[in-house]
Amino acid sequence: MKRARTVDEYVALVKDALYEVEDMRAAIDFDSEGMGEAPKFIDDLEDTLKGIFTSMQEGTYCWRTGDLAYMEFVRNMDESAIPFRTLLVRINDTHKNGLETDDED
Repeated sequence: MKRARTVDEYVALVKDALYEVEDMRAAIDFDSEGMGEAPKFIDDLEDTLKGIFTSMQEGTYCWRTGDLAYMEFVRNMDESAIPFRTLLVRINDTHKNGLETDDED
């Protein structure tokens, strides 16, 4: 899976994930019993993504500090539990390893 190639692409990935979280939160509000484990981690996931976005805007974001906090539960879930799991993994890979470069192709 390719990491983001630019800062703008990385920010767009985070924005997409925040949109997906908002959509998942609406589904939880509609039918929390049918959402499985989602209600247990949605707040932490949203906080992590908002933190990334805010620190990018403020210029205080730090790359390569290890896995993001949400990876602990994302690793143990499949796409049926988190339909945007691949997006979250891509964000984590970019955070953990930095931007994709041409010499990595």
